[in-house]
Amino acid sequence: MKYFLIILLIIFLAGFFVWRGIYLPQDSDSTEEIAFLVKKGEGAKEISVNLKEQGLIKYNSLFRVYVLVKGVAGELKAGEYELSPAMTTPEIVNKLASGEVIKKIITIIEGWNLRDIGWYFENKGMFMAEELFELAGFPLIDYSETTDLPPPKDFSQEFDFLEDKPENLGLEGYLFPDTYEISSEDGIEDIVRKILTNFDKKLTLELKEKITSQGKSIFEIITTASLLEKEVKTFKDKKIVSGILEKRLKNGIPLQVDATIIYITGKKTTRISKKETEIDSPYNTYRYRDLPLGPISNPGIESIMAAIYPEDSPYLYYLSTTEGETIFSGTLEEHNIAKAKYLK
Repeated sequence: MKYFLIILLIIFLAGFFVWRGIYLPQDSDSTEEIAFLVKKGEGAKEISVNLKEQGLIKYNSLFRVYVLVKGVAGELKAGEYELSPAMTTPEIVNKLASGEVIKKIITIIEGWNLRDIGWYFENKGMFMAEELFELAGFPLIDYSETTDLPPPKDFSQEFDFLEDKPENLGLEGYLFPDTYEISSEDGIEDIVRKILTNFDKKLTLELKEKITSQGKSIFEIITTASLLEKEVKTFKDKKIVSGILEKRLKNGIPLQVDATIIYITGKKTTRISKKETEIDSPYNTYRYRDLPLGPISNPGIESIMAAIYPEDSPYLYYLSTTEGETIFSGTLEEHNIAKAKYLK
């Protein structure tokens, strides 16, 4: 009887120890929030050790026992979590198993180009700009003309809207401007894929069919939209300018889009010099009578819609004032008068 009572006492104490280690928090009075990172490939053993080291649980062995009994040892997801010493082991496990990670917000602005997006990531301490360029393509680079750089990743097997994009160009134009939720475990490729997925949703089947019915490619539309995004402010004016650009292309008139020169030089200005208009680049719409080699920015949906639905008008020329107003002209003489008046 005596030994039986001792065994019962041992069992009771062991059970209480296990219960206490699992269901009582490390510090119930704590108000501290700790960013806890689960790296890709880490299992319950590594996670439990890290939790104990950061003061979030009392016993890493009991953590492992709990997830094994619950059958969730293989379901703990990678990512960054906001945890507290005031949380119990079940509460921590529920978070890790549900993937309730800390979300970060990134915003790509309409009209940003690859340089802008690369510097944005770099300034936020997320990635070096060059990491984006290596994946999505370096600005201005024609990969059929260079052997110094590895080609960007080909996403065309995943996204059909990229099928008509020339293989020698990167993803300029296709990184859709929007606000995105990402986690700390998302790599640059994960983020780019998320952005392309969003682009695919925005460019609906109806819009794709409209583009096809016009005998145009998605690539041509995105290239035109990238010009409109940088040149014109309002949707109404974008549609008119879209019609002007189409008219000039049909008549073999150089587009003479200042934004293409700025894309080449990388300057943060709206003014260009005559010398800059003579730069020998396939993006120079002063020198070459066609669309530039590829997009010069990443356009928003309004610019894409304007490129798909150009508006006919009596105009052949336009300019943008420093206040963002668009001035239209039907003749070169009228255009020159407008330049003298508005671009002093």
